Amino acid sequence: MTFERTIDGVNYSFEYGKLAKQAGASLLCVAGETKVLVLVTMTKEPKEDIDFFPLTVDYAEKMYSAGKIPGGFFKRGGRPSDREILRSRLIDRPLRPLFPKYLRNGVQVIAYVLSFDGENSSDMLAINGASIATSISNVPFDGPVAATRCGMIKGVLKTNPTIEELAESPLDLVVAETEKSVMMVEAGASILQENEMMDAFKCLHEKNMEMIAWQKEIIEQLPCKEKYIATKPIAAEDAINAVKEYLDPRIEDALFNPDKEQRETAEGDLKKEMHSQCDPSFEDRESELDLAFEGYLSKYVRNMIIHANRRPDGRKENEIRKLSMEVGLLPRVHGSAVFTRGQTQVLSAVTLGGKGEGQLVESLDETETKHYMHYYNFPPFSVGEVRPLRGAGRREVGHGALAERAVLPVVPAEEQFAYTIHVVSEVLESNGSSSQASICASTLALMDAGVPILAPVAGIAMGLIADGDKYRILTDIQGVEDFTGDMDFKVAGTRDGITAIQMDVKKQMITMDIIEEGIERARIARIDILDQMFETIDKARTDLSAYAPRMKIIQIKQEKIGELIGPGGKNIKRIIEETGVKIDIEPDGRVFISSSDDTGMQAALAEIEEMIKEIQPGELYKGKVVRICDFGAFIELKKGTDGLLHVSQISSKRVNNEDGKLKAGNEVVIKMGQRVTVKVATVDPNNGKISLTMKGVDQKQED
Repeated sequence: MTFERTIDGVNYSFEYGKLAKQAGASLLCVAGETKVLVLVTMTKEPKEDIDFFPLTVDYAEKMYSAGKIPGGFFKRGGRPSDREILRSRLIDRPLRPLFPKYLRNGVQVIAYVLSFDGENSSDMLAINGASIATSISNVPFDGPVAATRCGMIKGVLKTNPTIEELAESPLDLVVAETEKSVMMVEAGASILQENEMMDAFKCLHEKNMEMIAWQKEIIEQLPCKEKYIATKPIAAEDAINAVKEYLDPRIEDALFNPDKEQRETAEGDLKKEMHSQCDPSFEDRESELDLAFEGYLSKYVRNMIIHANRRPDGRKENEIRKLSMEVGLLPRVHGSAVFTRGQTQVLSAVTLGGKGEGQLVESLDETETKHYMHYYNFPPFSVGEVRPLRGAGRREVGHGALAERAVLPVVPAEEQFAYTIHVVSEVLESNGSSSQASICASTLALMDAGVPILAPVAGIAMGLIADGDKYRILTDIQGVEDFTGDMDFKVAGTRDGITAIQMDVKKQMITMDIIEEGIERARIARIDILDQMFETIDKARTDLSAYAPRMKIIQIKQEKIGELIGPGGKNIKRIIEETGVKIDIEPDGRVFISSSDDTGMQAALAEIEEMIKEIQPGELYKGKVVRICDFGAFIELKKGTDGLLHVSQISSKRVNNEDGKLKAGNEVVIKMGQRVTVKVATVDPNNGKISLTMKGVDQKQED
């Protein structure tokens, strides 16, 4: 069965019953000639001894879909790329809240990109296809959910822009929604004002409602499997009352403490004491006590915030935790900063490198080299845990990408600052929104490194606690508020506008009014943070670190590139080996030279300038005799460039070659290895051959 519709001028279709029929549900999703196969499968039995919903979402781009063979040594392909991880998360985030959180069966959603036309994105297809496939599967699911992307083309908002249009757009906004609520937001922008961002939200809302209506039509016509019924664990009333009776006189002192460690310790002690007191009356029902305990704590915190306007650490709902900042902490690092907000602390380090030190990224639509990179690390000690250090997980990749997207709009253009910029944010402490702290720390570190960013960027995380129609938006949420809350809404930007947004929710209750209020609250908080950042460092340093490489850019003619490189790279390799510099040559003739050693830099510049210098008639050179023949001698004017000194241009006397030496009478006038001063007579415009003369040239003349 195939369902077709034209959306924004592109032919869309969803095909059912053709491929992968043994999966729980499968759907081939098509836009133009881009095709994504989405599959949803659930285990038959719940997993034992786990206290979370085991959902796995995988997005995979098959390079054959774009007619490409994977680069590198492993042609089969290796671990998921960062782009695949980010798109897996993009699919996961709007779907996850729509499953019962108490479901313990393993659920896997897979999206394979099988064909890619270079115009139509695959990620929105994957989300919408996953919504339909999950809805017709046996997995309990409170959908459907629709997702649409919005760009801005020549100042006009456009939904479902092509990949080429998106590359030139100052806005990349993705919003996923159900009929009841916004479920996920992901945005990058080139400093877009809040009202412009809200216009894009409203534009996408209309498009998402159209997509949901179409999804419902499709789902009604497809054979839907009987939904699995997950058993919701419930504590009996006597267990709830026993826990409440125990906690009521003790809970406030335990939970309402600004110190995370003290609060968690008190909570743990409270739980142990509760079990000690209540277990004898609830033999073999300890799990019910745990359930009642967790439920009561969460409800108590939420009620205090909503109805008493009291947060666990005593702050007002719009109050930011205490900030402290320091730059230049690491003397041998090119730029560094520590940003602390409450009990969240991030150290960011900046390394500057040459043009050739960028990161090569291969994807379906292009192969590019990134010259601004941000990486985020979340070690276990930051939350007081013990775990082996492994490679970056999906969360770390996602947070790093969010910080990179937030800062990228203010990174100077290559013409202004031609360095490759590598930023690493190390989370040293975490109690809420370390990703936004890494944005602030990175901005400070970039200015400390002397990177002339267009404007400082700061980020803040907003939370939400709701009870029916009543809700409170919380500025700068900490861990306990994130855990018990209903929304995590991160907004980053400059004083003038937004550069990145990321929002995730836990239940369906986020309206456009809440988003607009959250964006405005975030703007106020962001400016407050920027004011304090300005007091620490108000602009980029004018001088780079003594340990940072210096960069020189020279322009040569494109036809000189081969001459500079030399056969098999001989010339450029020799310059690099002799001077210790790094050299990168662009096809347009720009030559980037970087080195921490000024002597080496000057030597390399001199070598290159000599090599590319245009030889003009009338110029004098003191060159070395490199070859002698019957009709004259070849003189090396500069490395790689020889000219012919004909016998007729050496002396007024007749010159002959005798035993490899040129003689005028009995006098040897030219021999191998000799340095002579010559004048350029002519340069052939067709083949570049150079004719030289010694007549009338003072041999004492210096070159």
